[in-house]
Amino acid sequence: MPRLVDHDVRRRQITDASRRVVARDGLEAATFQAVAAEAGVSVRLVQYYFGNKQGLLEATHRAVIEDAAARFGPAGQAEPAAPREVLRGILLALLPLDDAQRADAVVLAAFHAAAVTRSGIGPDALLGAPRVLVDVVAHQFARADGATDGSAAGSGRRLDAEIVLAAASGLTQGMVGGHHSRETALAVADRLLDRVLGPIGASS
Repeated sequence: MPRLVDHDVRRRQITDASRRVVARDGLEAATFQAVAAEAGVSVRLVQYYFGNKQGLLEATHRAVIEDAAARFGPAGQAEPAAPREVLRGILLALLPLDDAQRADAVVLAAFHAAAVTRSGIGPDALLGAPRVLVDVVAHQFARADGATDGSAAGSGRRLDAEIVLAAASGLTQGMVGGHHSRETALAVADRLLDRVLGPIGASS
């Protein structure tokens, strides 16, 4: 009797291999042949699941973003924690604080560079995740400002959300490049939250 294949598991096996190749050797190295060898599958199977290199790269980028999102909890879950606690959790999920997150940061940096130089992937393919993150962070600012009915954050708080995420991106680059230590990055993250929310005890 033929063995049933879990297609989601197989796709994940391949995108995980693609992430390892990109983190180790760069985006250009993520050919069907290299990814298939890393995953221990045939080139034909990679092509079957992703069609072309663009499809493989977009799926790889999406997998990295989905893992980052999972680190600070699934969308739509109950929010018993105070906004500051949630925001700090998001920042910690985005920073390369362990080997796996550092590898993901390297992968995302490779995608960003490729999008800027139009080398292998278009910038439009990378826009969805940052927009979602802005919405998530802005929602926490709305909670901190006393919104209890799911009201959207005002334009000023959306700009605050952009500042927080831009800071996380800069800290990530600094950590990957060896310019910021883990301790410095955490201190900067807490200082930033003090600036946008007020010191601990001043916000909900």
